Amino acid sequence: MKARIIVGVSDARVSNKQTDVIATYSLGSCIGVCLYDPATHIGGMLHYQLPDSKQDPERAKTKPLMFADTGMKILVEKLVSMGAVKKRMQVKIAGGAAMDTGPKGFDIGKRNHLALRKIMWKNGMFIDAEDVGGKSPRNLYMNIGNGAITVRSNSLEKTL
Repeated sequence: MKARIIVGVSDARVSNKQTDVIATYSLGSCIGVCLYDPATHIGGMLHYQLPDSKQDPERAKTKPLMFADTGMKILVEKLVSMGAVKKRMQVKIAGGAAMDTGPKGFDIGKRNHLALRKIMWKNGMFIDAEDVGGKSPRNLYMNIGNGAITVRSNSLEKTL
């Protein structure tokens, strides 16, 4: 029986139980990041809203998972503490859509994507697969048993 672990906005969840599926919903301009170590079957997902905690240091103190930089640091550290190896982690992401909400020209989705690419590069990690951009929100699912990542958008489903 699969157990579903829900990741909210500005949230992250991890698991090492083969029967778990980690899921997040309505990724618009936000980015969902899935990290998975295939050797240990340890994985985690982050759903962040903003690219950089320096934009709002006060908020970052109370909600570090809201930001790409602080959220990724916490997620990677947690997975490593559970026995995952950073260099072995598969990185798959979705989201970063250009939503019609928010100020024009702000393009938070694109900025979120660029921030994550920079963080990955600094950590010597690479994005293995991604489904980013466009104008539609996405739901993201991660199977801990085999690391399979599924993205659903506009009733279409794809595997990353």
